[in-house]
Amino acid sequence: MTLAPETTTLTVQLHLPDSWLALCDLSALTPGRGVAALLPDGSQAAVFLDRAGRMYAIDNRDPFSGAAVLSRGLIGSHQGRPFVASPLLKQRFDLESGRCLDDETVRVTTYEVRIT
Repeated sequence: MTLAPETTTLTVQLHLPDSWLALCDLSALTPGRGVAALLPDGSQAAVFLDRAGRMYAIDNRDPFSGAAVLSRGLIGSHQGRPFVASPLLKQRFDLESGRCLDDETVRVTTYEVRIT
């Protein structure tokens, strides 16, 4: 007897103020990299899947340059805190709080993200 593999589609969802927004299939994310997602209001979110399987979402707009590039940044950790470094000016943003690790007066919006 041959068993068919289970084909369960998992969807990544982002929490907005009044609802959950389906973004993409989990299979569209690559561990260690980010993707940009267009939100209903025209803004963008940067969604990350780290190598341990944890997901994060922050505003994709770099507050220092104004460019929507944070999804293309490098992720890492500093003192046990996950961050993304902007690909332009290299400022690091904490993926859990949105706080800039290089300038504490600056932060980006964070979003709750889930897989369903």
